[in-house]
Formats: sequence, structure tokens, C-alpha cells
Amino acid sequence: MLTTLVIISVLFVAVYAFIQQPEFGRAPSGARLELIKKSPHYKDGSFQNLSVTPDLTEGVSYFSVMKDFIFSEKLRNKPTDTIPSVKTDLKHLDPQQDVIIWFGHSSYFMQIDGKKFLVDPVLSGAASPVAFTTRSFIGTDVYTPDDFPEIDYLLISHDHWDHLDYKTILALKPKVGKVITGLGTGEHFEYWGFDKNTIIEKDWNEQIELGEGFTIYTAPARHFSGRTFARNRAIWTSFVLIARHYKLYIGGDSGYDTHFAEIGKKFGTFDLAILENGQYDKSWKYIHMLPDEVLKAAKDLNAKRLFPVHSSKFALGNHSWDEPLRKITELNQSPGIPLVTPVIGQPVLLKDSTQTFKKWWEGLN
Repeated sequence: MLTTLVIISVLFVAVYAFIQQPEFGRAPSGARLELIKKSPHYKDGSFQNLSVTPDLTEGVSYFSVMKDFIFSEKLRNKPTDTIPSVKTDLKHLDPQQDVIIWFGHSSYFMQIDGKKFLVDPVLSGAASPVAFTTRSFIGTDVYTPDDFPEIDYLLISHDHWDHLDYKTILALKPKVGKVITGLGTGEHFEYWGFDKNTIIEKDWNEQIELGEGFTIYTAPARHFSGRTFARNRAIWTSFVLIARHYKLYIGGDSGYDTHFAEIGKKFGTFDLAILENGQYDKSWKYIHMLPDEVLKAAKDLNAKRLFPVHSSKFALGNHSWDEPLRKITELNQSPGIPLVTPVIGQPVLLKDSTQTFKKWWEGLN
């Protein structure tokens, strides 16, 4: 018994020491915490979803999920082939060209009406505090922070490791004009040395005027947050970006819920909806959408085109690596919504609705 207690104590101390590293960020405190407590979405010490959102589907246990994740046969959850990509010169794009360039998973660069945006960049090769785990797929790390121009606005949907990467953020810090994120996440950035005057953090349903015809609205998502064992100290968010001649929905991580239809009703038609489609499982269906729900959400949003992301870089779910793109393409029967499925690094022309994309994942192992 004494030996067991000693081992447990040593493990506890080791874990506690490990999570004191700066990569884990810092919990909100002081004036920021007081502001959080005033949020209508904050209750009993944590942020809440609009609908009751269990971590796991009814009848599923954490033990069974971990058992499946560790011991079940993984059917191609990681590719053995190199993921294709192209290397676009981000620093010398035509300033008149409106484009999105995807870096795999949920990271992408946008140039719209001359403004430069970067969303959830993870470029360090891993989506985990332990670098040898959750490694990126071969071929997906063709871009580094050195490849980026000055960024007007860095958008962070929430603070999970596959959306907020410490190494990438530190490397990009000198290039970032403003950070826009959900209420509470700004604590990480301030802790990491960002000037608090460059951090814009908002609750859901708030408006941020950027000037020159640009407005960003924060909107709900159905998910959770946290970089340690403590959850939901910061809010997770989606974004509505309205430019002079374009309207874009940036979904962040989210399970399906009524908020998509409500956003569609409020903002009308979107030229493009970027929605997470990957790392899903029926065991956690409330916090990540299955492909058929992604299509339903795009319809709720009145989207003219759909860009399915959250795939093709990290294995965080039990499905095969190419299933998200294969599945959503199969389900999107004619006359389906036009899908945006570029290879990593390929410019997506925002004003060209006739642009087509190859099924680049076909034939890869």
C-alpha cells in the first residue's frame, strides 16, 4: 500500500510539474475573470453550450473510448503515402487577389480585399503537448511561420492543441497585428508575451468593427475548451466575417445544433462556409459533426459553397484518414452544394465560384 501511494504521489507531482510549462497557457484571472463571470454563457464556474452537450454519447464510457482508441484495429487512420501539396508564395500574392490557402486540418490563410487573416495555425508538426504524439502526416508541413507575410488579424476559435499551437504562435508573434478570439483565451496570449492592446476577445454574439468595410461577429459553436484537465474556462466560438464584397462563415469546432440555422437566419446567405469535417466519432457526436451533419449545417447557413476542413493532417479520430473527404463527397449528391477541396497550399479563389477541385485523396494509401 505504501509503495502504491508513493508511486501515485510521484506521478501526481510529475504531471503537475509538466503542466506548469508555458505551452499550457494560463487560466483567466483578475479583471478578465470578472468579465467572464458576467457572461450569460458562464455558469457554475465554466462556459456552457446553448444545448445540453454531454462529452460522450449516451451509453458510451470513457473506458470504452480509450479502449477503442488504444487497442482497436486502426484502418488506415494515418496515410502511408505522402499527402500532396503545393507551395504558394504567401509573401508575394497579388494584393488584388482574394484567396484562401489551407495548410491541413483547420489552419488557413485568407487574403480578402487587401486584408490578411490567419485562422488557427498549427505548423509545428504536432497537435499535442508531447511532441512525439499526434504527429502531422507526411507531406503536410510544407509551410513554416517564416513563409508568412505580416498578418492583420489572427483568429483563434478555441484553445485546444490542434487549434492553438504554442510554438507557431510564438514564431508568428512579430508578424501579428491583432488577435481575435473568444472570451478567456486572451489570457494565454497575454501570458505568452502579447501586448494586451493587440488582443480582442469577445463573448458570443458580439460585433467587432475592423474598418474599411470589414466586420467580424462572434457566434456560438457546440464544443468545449481547455489545455489542461480543467475545461471551459474560455469560450469556444465561430466567426462571421463580412468584407466589402464577401461574406464568410468560419465554423471552428462544433457539433450540430440549432445555432447554424439561427446564424443563417440572422446573416442571410454566405458566399462560403468553412466547417469542421473530420476527427468525428459516433461516441462524441455532440461535439463534432458527422459528414451528413456538415452538409446539413451548410444548408442551414444558406452557404453557396462549402469548405470542409479538420482533416488530412492529424489522426484524432478512429476513422480512416481519407474518410471525411470521401464520405462528404459521396453524400453530397446532385444537385449538391459546391465543395471546396484543395490540396494543401493551393489557392482557393474566393470570387471564382466556377473553380473546381480534384479528388486528390483518391488513390492514396
